[in-house]
Amino acid sequence: MLERIDLHLEVPRLPPAELRPDAPTGESSDVVRARVVGARARQLARAGTLNSRLDQAQTMAVCRLASADQAPLERAIEALQLSARSMHRILRVARTIADLAGSEAIATAHLTEAIGYRKGESIGQRAA
Repeated sequence: MLERIDLHLEVPRLPPAELRPDAPTGESSDVVRARVVGARARQLARAGTLNSRLDQAQTMAVCRLASADQAPLERAIEALQLSARSMHRILRVARTIADLAGSEAIATAHLTEAIGYRKGESIGQRAA
């Protein structure tokens, strides 16, 4: 069941010092919204649909990795014992991360971040 969820992450509680009124603020909602709007526009222009709605063939065409990144993806699939469905989800998430960064290609950092979001899946499966 967890393989159908794209992002698996734990959100730790904030330390009290970060809740103070004089604590530095993060990005504003307007800045984040603009980045998301831009990413969605890139997705629609590229494939006519959002990354989350790409079928398997579209995923393989749109979410191409550099040849150097294929081996780390395969190692992660083996180490985390992920399914083909999970691999396609990793690719779509990596493509979305690249879109949010304004990148034309999926970089190693985008792929690594996407793989990191799946690590909770294998831990949850072992615990069950």
